[in-house]
Amino acid sequence: MTTIAPMNATEPTSPGQLTDSTHPKANEASATHPGPSHIRSFVHRRSHITPGQKEALDSLMPLWARPYRAAALDFEQVFGRPAATILEIGFGMGETTEKIATTRADDNFLCVEVFNAGVGALLKRIETSGLQNIRIIQHDAVEVVRDMIAPDSLAGIHIYFPDPWPKSRHHKRRLVQPPFIALLASRLAPGGYIHCATDWENYAEQMLAVLGAESSLENSCEGYAPRPDFRPQTKFETRGLRLGHGVWDLIFTRKK
Repeated sequence: MTTIAPMNATEPTSPGQLTDSTHPKANEASATHPGPSHIRSFVHRRSHITPGQKEALDSLMPLWARPYRAAALDFEQVFGRPAATILEIGFGMGETTEKIATTRADDNFLCVEVFNAGVGALLKRIETSGLQNIRIIQHDAVEVVRDMIAPDSLAGIHIYFPDPWPKSRHHKRRLVQPPFIALLASRLAPGGYIHCATDWENYAEQMLAVLGAESSLENSCEGYAPRPDFRPQTKFETRGLRLGHGVWDLIFTRKK
């Protein structure tokens, strides 16, 4: 198996680019949940990357990405403005991310993905659309949340269609597990939300059980939630619904 190493951004210094900054709660961010090893929810595979995606990775990472480091981010400096910050974990090719960031221009979106093709695709979308409210970290999401996100700092978290790992022996690789949800909940500000979506019923049931068992969260609905207007319906999702497949949304908020 060929491992594709994450591409880290260089440190930009010119005006308009990202400047180095850490949050006053940097030590608390990593110390609250010290780093035990964890089972990764992704596997690097040889994948196709287009020339345009590679060019975007080479030229745009310094503008719109942050390298992983064990120090909590200061969102105001990272985005160049004070605004509610939403963490998106696993954005695929970035189509949904672009649409949400466009309609919610007053919010900041910190987007985490490991695969080169997806990161390159979102970088191209940022450049084409002129969006200013997206930043990318190409790294394992568990480590990013543990080490780079300060407690009580996020307004929301999006986890859309994570790998379902359908075989029972692989369920341990699923992203939505009690330790990670507890960690995510600690990074939410009171009143902040976690929004998950999946098209695997068994995974939806697991999500509902795990989120419901986290004492700091409460369900915004009785069971599953209707798809909120801000989450666009993807072409893949539309095709699945037409074929009779289900899609389940869950929205939990941190207790105040």
